[in-house]
Amino acid sequence: MGLFERLRRRGRSGRTRSERDQDTEHLRQWAAERHGVEGFLEPPTQVTETTIVFVAHDGEWTRRRIGGRDAAIRFTHRLGIPFYEVNKVGYPQRMRDYQRRQRVLRRREYRRRLEE
Repeated sequence: MGLFERLRRRGRSGRTRSERDQDTEHLRQWAAERHGVEGFLEPPTQVTETTIVFVAHDGEWTRRRIGGRDAAIRFTHRLGIPFYEVNKVGYPQRMRDYQRRQRVLRRREYRRRLEE
């Protein structure tokens, strides 16, 4: 197999179909196991591809790559969850609160292990 065949099979994003399917399956399963899930589109940067962040009612979140804005809209619509763009609305406060709680719990666990 030549170099150009590999590039052609992977497509523009450099990801194979199975990698894309794994990302969407993870998001689908994650959303099915939680309630109050919303999707937040993150634009591509020099380092990362377009990603979508799913945030649950309690602030728990997960991030995966997605094909682009249109793909994200179609995907969230199929799942029946609200869609937002981070550039326009920002991240929800509950996500930041969740991160803060997790940081406190990690510090407590670290200190507990030091004391053992």
